Amino acid sequence: MKTVSVNVMTLCVPCENRCRYCLLSYDGKTVGANYERSKQYALKFYNWLKNNLPDLSFVFGFGYSMEHPNLLEEIKFLQSINSPTGEFLQFDGMKFRSSKELCKFLTRLKEQGIKLIDLTFYGDREYHDKFAVRKGDFDFLIEILKTANDVGLHVQVGLALTSENASQINTLVEKIASFTPQRIFLFVPHSDGRGKSLESVRFSKKDYDLLDNNVKILFNLNKFKTESDWLKTEYIPPKKRMISFSLTDENLEELENTPFDKAISKLEKLDDEYYNIIPDFVTLAKLYGDKTCNKFYSQRDLYLKYQQRYIEEKGIKVYDVNDERQSFTRRF
Repeated sequence: MKTVSVNVMTLCVPCENRCRYCLLSYDGKTVGANYERSKQYALKFYNWLKNNLPDLSFVFGFGYSMEHPNLLEEIKFLQSINSPTGEFLQFDGMKFRSSKELCKFLTRLKEQGIKLIDLTFYGDREYHDKFAVRKGDFDFLIEILKTANDVGLHVQVGLALTSENASQINTLVEKIASFTPQRIFLFVPHSDGRGKSLESVRFSKKDYDLLDNNVKILFNLNKFKTESDWLKTEYIPPKKRMISFSLTDENLEELENTPFDKAISKLEKLDDEYYNIIPDFVTLAKLYGDKTCNKFYSQRDLYLKYQQRYIEEKGIKVYDVNDERQSFTRRF
């Protein structure tokens, strides 16, 4: 397994939302290490990689949202280390701003070099606000779309699909398309974090049939298939992996005193140990696959669902390399 990318993240910035499928299960309490200290660690890691493993890509970022108090200054830093987060911002969970404040903010982001922001809608106004657990969030995202259009900042929009909101999607796509974003795409929520709790409302073939043809083309049927279809698709094992360090007050001092090559090796070892214990997709599909299931998954999420069931049934105790609240890995 070849490591091709290293991420360093610190979950030290609050988010205004509490989304039902939050990847990081955010509950209002940040767990990341001090930002300035994390930033210095990331800079040293970047410089070491540049000198020792220049073929590896590097990303530094923060969460739970991009609402950093000094965001404009930090974008300069992100750009100085060639992190993609210096040009792209996931823009959900930002604090409410007036139209005038938002116009000024987005204009300055564009001037600072941000090329694209990403917004996520969960359904119509009532459903979206309930899903995001913030009244007024839907209207604020619409205002962001309008303002980004006015200032010439590119936007892409993702729409999360569930069996609960399927009947709302045609009208929602039409509304969003009126603001001419650079891209609109549909997706099914992941199985990580709180997303695991949405299994009972997972988007299905029956729900897909409710979509208009011009909306269906926004849903990537190569990336998302029904479980039934995945079981008939040839499985291509991953050959690459990304490793991601999540900095906390508990682990940062140890990481600061660990050579970077050893830190990388340690996380790679955790990844290897996990997949040495957990069978591959094909094996687990034979155990748990449902050839009659017409619910949609990414292949990774279906595999993750099988992994979770296997671990629970076998009572396995192993470091969860899929948990993005901590240092984790991603094979692809």
